[in-house]
Amino acid sequence: MKAIILLATLKNKGRSNTETLVDFFGEYLSEQKIDYEVIKLANQHIVPGTYTHMNEKDDWPEIYQKILDAKIILFATPIWWNNHSSELQRCIERLDEVYDIILSGKDSPLDGKIGGVIVTGDSDGVEHITANIANFFCSIGVTVPPYTSLGVIWEGHSKDSKKTKTQLQKYYKRFYHKDASAMAESLKKATK
Repeated sequence: MKAIILLATLKNKGRSNTETLVDFFGEYLSEQKIDYEVIKLANQHIVPGTYTHMNEKDDWPEIYQKILDAKIILFATPIWWNNHSSELQRCIERLDEVYDIILSGKDSPLDGKIGGVIVTGDSDGVEHITANIANFFCSIGVTVPPYTSLGVIWEGHSKDSKKTKTQLQKYYKRFYHKDASAMAESLKKATK
């Protein structure tokens, strides 16, 4: 079973809080025997648009194929001004063609896929982002089971924080072990 994680950090170099949380959560996916691939969107060339194939060459068609090949789709994003990142928004826009297919009366190419959300921030906004992404997933045929979100709000995520990966992982393990475990178990159960 394969999961694809679209990592929507804005940092194309170095480690971000969101990337560290994805690494942390990956351990729980592995415990559930779920193989996963992380695509760091900031390192991809994704042109603006609302179709899978645009007039200029970009990386989206290959990413979209990986989404089609996966059983589980996870969006991982930091919070910026109470919203998901611009990197994730571009992917949502490129997935708009799936909605066009549904509106034309055909089945979604994403029917039967399971969705989930991973969010990091230093203040509020997790519920808002999770709700928006869950709504989007439902609109394009992706099922969002219970307990398939992992949101971590902590001042240690602030823009100027100098927390190391080890410090972040220790915090996640202490306070979010049960949440991560429940999410991985729910994703596994939903695929049966």
